[in-house]
Amino acid sequence: MSAVTAMKSKVAKGSVLAQAKGLLSVLNLHWAGVGALALVNLYLLAQMGFLWHAASNHNANAMAEQRIALKTAEIAALPLRGLDAKLERATEEADKFSRQRLPVSDSEVAGELGALTRKQAVRLTRAQYFHARVLAGSAGELTEVRVDATLSGDYRPLVQFINSIERDKLFFVIHTETLTGQQSGIVNLRLGMTTYEKGAAAQDRPAAEGEKPGGADAASGGPAR
Repeated sequence: MSAVTAMKSKVAKGSVLAQAKGLLSVLNLHWAGVGALALVNLYLLAQMGFLWHAASNHNANAMAEQRIALKTAEIAALPLRGLDAKLERATEEADKFSRQRLPVSDSEVAGELGALTRKQAVRLTRAQYFHARVLAGSAGELTEVRVDATLSGDYRPLVQFINSIERDKLFFVIHTETLTGQQSGIVNLRLGMTTYEKGAAAQDRPAAEGEKPGGADAASGGPAR
């Protein structure tokens, strides 16, 4: 009986050890699984934190860029504020300038030059007119008139004539002036200047006209016709 009992005791111990080993193996597997899940969760949390931080920085940068773009647009728009009023005022000033200071024909230009020569006591000996269309076919069409004039007289009156041309009610731009002679005697002045006639010229003209005047006009200092 003692041998049988001892054998049973050994079998029971072996069964208990086997069960203990089995339990330990399953437990280890569970713990291993839990550890793996914990690592995965930590990794995911780390990734989420990184992505949130990156998104926050991106949003902040995007907001800063938008603010800069908005400020730039506001600065660029400043000159355009009140543009309608500025255009209306500029149009009114241009119309006023055209009405008051632009001639309508060569005869008006010649008459003004004649009046200025008589006022300053100088003589207009020759004048030529050259024409070119400006802004042809538009509402603002003009005729550019270049005048090549030769005058003679004393030095001081000729200088005063140049000054009166620059200040005249008609619009003249002097682009060349050549004085020859002595300041104490008769001086010749060759004057190149430009004005603009309203609209197209009343009639098409050759490239050069207004030859040297003769007779009474030349003697009185009148303009070439």
